[in-house]
Amino acid sequence: MKAPIEFYFDFSSPYGYLASTRIEAMAEKHGRKVNWHPLLLGPAFKTMGMPIMVTIPLKGAYSLRDFPRSARFHGVPYNQPAPFPVSTLAAARLFYWLKEKDERRAVSLARALYKAYFVDGINIGEADNVVKVAQAAGLDASEVRAAIADQRVKDLTKAEVDASLAKGVFGSPYIIIDGEPFWGMDRLDQVERWLKGPF
Repeated sequence: MKAPIEFYFDFSSPYGYLASTRIEAMAEKHGRKVNWHPLLLGPAFKTMGMPIMVTIPLKGAYSLRDFPRSARFHGVPYNQPAPFPVSTLAAARLFYWLKEKDERRAVSLARALYKAYFVDGINIGEADNVVKVAQAAGLDASEVRAAIADQRVKDLTKAEVDASLAKGVFGSPYIIIDGEPFWGMDRLDQVERWLKGPF
């Protein structure tokens, strides 16, 4: 069995959202599984000494045009959320908690959280909204609240984020195939080509 594709993403990343709509089908086509890793871009930007992209002069204004244009190009529903970006700590914690129980259900939850934010305009930076999205996905609200507040889950999430930084992950999406890293939605064609064989 081939090693899984390591898929790193932030729930507040438009390009991570777009990549999430393609990564599973791409992996399946090449006999791979996908290992989903939510991360927090804040610590990565801090490590690099960089501001958030939308706050950068010139580049920020461009990115706000590129997000919806890229979504249209790939045929993916998209509504620019406000506020943007948001902290996705609660969403990441919930994902890692659920992944321990049921990985496929955690991936379904990730899709639901992305849709909530980038299609339905729900601010998933607020823990109460994360709970509502999870409840709509069939999870128990009280269990979800407890998981988000659980110190073990907090520690697990921090460990996952630290591990991503240790691997050199600095953006979303960030994809690793057999040790080869690819950053950005615009590298998905290279990802697909690499899955056929290194070049």
